[in-house]
Amino acid sequence: MNILGVETSCDETSAAVIRNGKVCSNVVSSQLCHTDFGGVVPELASREHERLIVSIAEAAITEANITKNELDVIAATAGPGLIGAVMVGLCFAEGLAWALGKPFVPVNHVEAHIFSPFISDEPGHRAPDGDFISLTVSGGHTLLSIVHQDLSYEVIGRTIDDAAGEAFDKTGKMLGLGYPAGPVIDRLSRQGDPEFYRFPRALTSSSQTSRSYRNNFDFSFSGLKTSVLTWLGKHDAGYIEQHLPDLAASIQQAIVSVLVEKTIAAALLHKVSAVSIAGGVSANSGLRSAMQEACLKHGMELFVPKAAYSTDNAAMIATMAGLMMSRGKVTGNSYGTAPFARFIAAGKGAR
Repeated sequence: MNILGVETSCDETSAAVIRNGKVCSNVVSSQLCHTDFGGVVPELASREHERLIVSIAEAAITEANITKNELDVIAATAGPGLIGAVMVGLCFAEGLAWALGKPFVPVNHVEAHIFSPFISDEPGHRAPDGDFISLTVSGGHTLLSIVHQDLSYEVIGRTIDDAAGEAFDKTGKMLGLGYPAGPVIDRLSRQGDPEFYRFPRALTSSSQTSRSYRNNFDFSFSGLKTSVLTWLGKHDAGYIEQHLPDLAASIQQAIVSVLVEKTIAAALLHKVSAVSIAGGVSANSGLRSAMQEACLKHGMELFVPKAAYSTDNAAMIATMAGLMMSRGKVTGNSYGTAPFARFIAAGKGAR
């Protein structure tokens, strides 16, 4: 079975083909037009998706060494995401499915991230076998979920203000690191001292109100941003420049320590022995290293998708569609005939 996946939820235009569960192609075009604005401009993102979507899909099909007529299923992100961006990919994918007479499967973007450890592109790939705790971290989402084999899951924690990826990007912008700042902070952190300055960790065992938040798996990063801004206001530009790697390491440590602590605590509470991290922030080397160390300490197995499948990509959309079909979540041809409004409603957020 050949499944074409399409992803346009934010600022990556992506298409991928999986064949019998294996990735045959995964083409991603990251938009550079937002750099000067310090963040994604929704209208510009929609226009770029519209400009690129046909050529990206054709490239994915060609790289998979098939023709459009050999596709068996078309899948696309149905949200959540920037509504205009989502609609570009959604309209293209359903239009292609209709033209080819193929079934169409709408996929929830966040769910695709949660199940991205199941993406397979090489022999011997291992995915979680049984229940596991998933940490989904990106520029727009920070979620902790307990996931079951039948694809059902329960969100047990989420950010009450800013997402972890947003905290990386906004603090990096304060440091003058440009956009997106997350990868730059990660790179600088390798040369800095994470103990240079202790920025606050909200809703954790080390916070002053820890007793009130025992077994509370929600996150908060707005206080970190305020603390960084306050610290910068108290020091001159020369001192800040001199200690830029130390500041980056301290900020990364503040974010990563919270993510790891809550993920491990959730795994211990729910008595599971497997943990996964997914989403763009899962590509952060500090997070991967700290989570691996914590999992080894507690006898847990860590599953992390390759870096190419951590950020927004269509391979996760096609893989999720395949999982849904194989486990009876979608059946027959009815899922290719629903109106667009139903697809948008299906992608409003994680269950």
